[in-house]
Amino acid sequence: MNITLPPVPVPVANYVDAVRVGNLLFLAGNTPAADWKYKGKVGKDLTVQEGYDTARQVGLIMLAKVRVALGSLDRVKRVVKVFGMVNSADGFGDQPKVVNGFSDLMVQVFGEAAGKHARSAVGMAGLPFNNAVEVEMIVEVAE
Repeated sequence: MNITLPPVPVPVANYVDAVRVGNLLFLAGNTPAADWKYKGKVGKDLTVQEGYDTARQVGLIMLAKVRVALGSLDRVKRVVKVFGMVNSADGFGDQPKVVNGFSDLMVQVFGEAAGKHARSAVGMAGLPFNNAVEVEMIVEVAE
């Protein structure tokens, strides 16, 4: 697919990247890498496309974390639930278009049947380190 996964950054606070319970893997909220080129509020500092690109970058980091947690992305049976948070300017309402950057990547990597997921895409007044996007994800693990 010509996709290169980034190195997995260490958690920035008192938490772990992923917790497995039964056949579900819960991933902590992730933002783009510290050196990611886009920061700020979508709809003010960033365009929808820049937010989309940021959400895709978050997806790449999360795929790398899933690979570390499970040993292989082949062990993902299904992307179950995604919670996308967008650092939004007042009045901005295109959060779903931004979070599509993440969702489109999951479908590209896992296919329609396993990659399409239940999802929330919400606006936030702010996110850690002025990041534009943060995403949480739950995946089903194949035994």
